[in-house]
Amino acid sequence: MLPVAEIFGAIAVVFNFIGYRQSDINRYRFISAIALLSVSIHFFLLGAMAAGVGCMLACIRNIVATKYRGLTVLIIFVMANLGFFFFELFWLDHSWTIIIAYASSLIFTVGSISLTSAKRIRQWFILAEVLGLIYAIMVGSIFGTIFNITNLLSIFYTLYQDAATEKKDLAVKTTLPKE
Repeated sequence: MLPVAEIFGAIAVVFNFIGYRQSDINRYRFISAIALLSVSIHFFLLGAMAAGVGCMLACIRNIVATKYRGLTVLIIFVMANLGFFFFELFWLDHSWTIIIAYASSLIFTVGSISLTSAKRIRQWFILAEVLGLIYAIMVGSIFGTIFNITNLLSIFYTLYQDAATEKKDLAVKTTLPKE
């Protein structure tokens, strides 16, 4: 099962790398959903249920968020995350470490549904990616770890590029002669 899990993890890394470079928010959500489905399967195959559930909910949430983003949608996905968290913690008696995975999932949920700017989503997701990285390391996920590291690097690189572009545009505006 481990080689199959790692193949799904590798697929997730590739799609997420592509997703974080999208400037159109719905294209980002769709490509990211493919990555999230792949990494969800990866985590389920590794037996890391909290990460598998969180990523599967994120996949569904991203698809839904391309069309619907209201308070009702936010509440539904927050409640789903909390429901699975309590089910795992109290019914399945899983370790407290699942708090890290579900906290990451909740941050992603709020950002994906509430925010409409790709730049703001990238900024919001830094904390969620760090939590995801911690959890991936804790469960021994090689590609989960690579997934989160490449996501963080992609976020920082894209934010850097955006800032450089904004600075360049501002410089051009301030040097143009007034009509």
